[in-house]
Amino acid sequence: MQIIPAIDLKDQQSVRLYQGDFKQTTLISESPVEQAKKIEAAGLQRLHLVDLDGAKNGRPVNGSLIEEICSQTNLKVEVGGGIRSMTQVNTYLTSGVNRVIFGSAALSNPDLVKEAIAQFGSDQVVVGIDGKNGKVAISGWLKQSEVTMSQLMESMIALGVASFIVTDITRDGTMQGPNFELLAGLQKRFFDAQVIASGGISSVADLKSLLDAGINSAIIGKAMATGDLPLDVLAEVNDNAG
Repeated sequence: MQIIPAIDLKDQQSVRLYQGDFKQTTLISESPVEQAKKIEAAGLQRLHLVDLDGAKNGRPVNGSLIEEICSQTNLKVEVGGGIRSMTQVNTYLTSGVNRVIFGSAALSNPDLVKEAIAQFGSDQVVVGIDGKNGKVAISGWLKQSEVTMSQLMESMIALGVASFIVTDITRDGTMQGPNFELLAGLQKRFFDAQVIASGGISSVADLKSLLDAGINSAIIGKAMATGDLPLDVLAEVNDNAG
């Protein structure tokens, strides 16, 4: 199981939201850079960063902080939140970021995703599919679309996207376990793509169940912050998978 620790950025700090609600914010760390260094020190190699301010505003807001994290660690960093243009993609991928994540733009501007893949390849472009009741949510989860998660995934695969971060918003930050049915169903249907699980994962048992369902990569946020899945345990799971 590939473990990708997550840091959500808001007002230059590391926070966690409950079910994507900006009004239900918990401060995790006043120094995301130091938090990232601890993740690296534990032996983990990847980091998932979300610019929450960027997702809400439709443009990157915490770019300088993200660049600092990249420069002060050797983590392979993927970034999402407010990426709406090739200029922003170029800025990230030339400043130390390994992969960019398209969220709302995948739905509203698929040509942008197509252009990014043409320029940088599918290894550096990921699509985040976040939803509720099977339908895609956009704009930092503040708006609900009528497009189903499977429809969006199918259209993105047609453009060359190979990796998808799938989040059931109703599970995110709840520590109640991921939506196994959703994740396993998408992975089974689109077996050539990589489904990366996100939202609600709270135990090693959850990770084992995901692996049994054919999901071999998971993003861990709140469970890392609360200590339910501490860094040493995550590193062990990650190493054992390797």
